[in-house]
Amino acid sequence: MKYQRMELFACRASRDFASKVIDGLNAIRQPGEEEFKLGDAETTQFSDGEFQPSYSESVRGATVFIIQSTFPPADNLLELLLMIDAAKRASADKVIAVMPYFGWARQDRKDKPRVSIGAKLVANLLKAAGADRVMTCDLHADQIQGFFDFPVDHVFASKVFIPCLKELNLPNLSIAAPDMGGAKRANAYAKELGCPVIICHKSRPRPNVVASMTAIGEVEGRDIVIVDDMIDTAGTLTKAADLLMEKGANSVRACATHAVLSGPAYERIAASALKEVFVTDTIPLTKDPSVDKSKIKVISMTGVFAQTIKRVNNFDPISTEFIF
Repeated sequence: MKYQRMELFACRASRDFASKVIDGLNAIRQPGEEEFKLGDAETTQFSDGEFQPSYSESVRGATVFIIQSTFPPADNLLELLLMIDAAKRASADKVIAVMPYFGWARQDRKDKPRVSIGAKLVANLLKAAGADRVMTCDLHADQIQGFFDFPVDHVFASKVFIPCLKELNLPNLSIAAPDMGGAKRANAYAKELGCPVIICHKSRPRPNVVASMTAIGEVEGRDIVIVDDMIDTAGTLTKAADLLMEKGANSVRACATHAVLSGPAYERIAASALKEVFVTDTIPLTKDPSVDKSKIKVISMTGVFAQTIKRVNNFDPISTEFIF
């Protein structure tokens, strides 16, 4: 079977991630298979802040994978949309948006009157730009896949987190959810690791503010790992860790896929009871040398994305890339 010509490009915010994906693709390259490389693209920046991405090589007839996480600022999303549009106008056969972090995913419903459903709007924008498929990781809400009218490949960071947790060999492991919304994810991890689940229940008067929290489950003497899809300001995570330690936990760690880490997040993690925080590289950590990142350990998702990209291009099943 002759496979479609594949071209991979990256927007500015995810070039480091994309370079590692290329390394991952070359690591699994079959004998005689052509070496993978990152396509040549550039972005012209105008003095007023406007920008124009362009391809420096032909993409005619190719399946084009464009890698970009859409974390703030909103320019990252707009750049991805412009790259998709440019590829379609350059006669690419298919355009696949590879979004390791899908921004606006927390806006998946109307939780109060007169608000937008941002995740649905982003799905519509991707379709309008010309995307034929989306590949992403650990959506904030699984139902977001239903917002798209084309295929969504939804991979899970459990593929890299589960082996990491097994290697820790914690004697009294328990998995905790930082809130009721994370109970399903925590239960899936606990089932795979064969350990109990703890649920933290919080009340939140407004976004990024936690008023109170209680823990449900056996805490005393346990080595607890809190699992979540993202860390934003780290208010919920650090409050949960401190609460669990107060209730007699032996140690508290965390696994969170997307390291948004806005506002006082780094400072809160450094000052908290957390022993370690495992995150993936879907969003790059700050490069500020003055920020304390000693507790944060980055585990790469690029190998998982490389395998998934190759399987999608070759029309092979991707179910082997899932743990759950």
